[in-house]
Amino acid sequence: MTERQMTLRQFLLSSRRAFQLDKDLIFLLEDIATACRIISNHVRSGAFNDNLGAADATNVQGETQKKLDVIANDEFMRHCANCGRVAALVSEEVDEVYWLKAQPAAGDYLVYFDPLDGSSNLDVNLTVGSIFSVIELDSAPTRTDEAAVLRSGRKQICAGYSIYGPSTALVFTTGHGVSGFTHQQTTGEFRLTYPDMQIPRDTREFAINASRLRYWDAPIRRYIDEALQGEDGPRGQYHNMRWTGSMVADIHRILTRGGLFLYPVDRENQETGGRLRLLYEASPLGFVVEQAGGKASTGRTPIVDVVPTRLHERVSVIMGSAHEVERIERYFEEAT
Repeated sequence: MTERQMTLRQFLLSSRRAFQLDKDLIFLLEDIATACRIISNHVRSGAFNDNLGAADATNVQGETQKKLDVIANDEFMRHCANCGRVAALVSEEVDEVYWLKAQPAAGDYLVYFDPLDGSSNLDVNLTVGSIFSVIELDSAPTRTDEAAVLRSGRKQICAGYSIYGPSTALVFTTGHGVSGFTHQQTTGEFRLTYPDMQIPRDTREFAINASRLRYWDAPIRRYIDEALQGEDGPRGQYHNMRWTGSMVADIHRILTRGGLFLYPVDRENQETGGRLRLLYEASPLGFVVEQAGGKASTGRTPIVDVVPTRLHERVSVIMGSAHEVERIERYFEEAT
């Protein structure tokens, strides 16, 4: 059997032998994969089951929830709770920490997730996905409150995402590189189709919400201006722009062919700290990007080094091909 034919379970068992992965982490990853398969099916059949559109509710961010946001959240909550080591769940769609254990112990897991990233794309049949992260408690918390789950991304032992597009993919890292799997509908299995994913260090492609140009800080504006000048500008080469409105979709493209994703803090959103959430969006994908040889930064510091102070904290996001992230960090340094 070649590596590219491995099922998710075969890959996880092989990884356990190679890297001494805990068996409970393997069980948890299989439960997450199951949740993603089910969510994918809900997304595909949403139009038939009257599951598209708004759910007549808002989440803690004040964003209108889609019906499938709620359904996806329920699937993640239900399947992650199967693992006896999971002490708490943190979701974009839930205001507070959902504690599964009254007295968590050292070695228990904290699971963070955005159950359906880019859900505004659902009604127009564009790509969406799910993001997840796992942290292992190094000591028993003295209290089960919000502060107990405010951990930096450096503590992650696993992070990844699933993407629901023409096919359903599952991509994750356990700190030993990044591997991608594609769901085979005929068998119901995830099979390894993207072994050892690597982000090229250089790129000529970027993803940014250009409608916010008037709010950008000078270093971001400088970078985009130079890129758009093409061969006649200081970069001396043509650059292309892509933007899907789904962070997970843009990051998947970057992992497969390189590129840069930017959603920086700007003058309009600086009071909230930016647009994207740290614990269950930026930090997990930052970990994945770093494990694939890329970089993930706020413009001034690695995203995974940011220690959160609030459950739904937002952060500036610049991640992808390493040399481009370094260039923007240099522009920020020069601007100070």
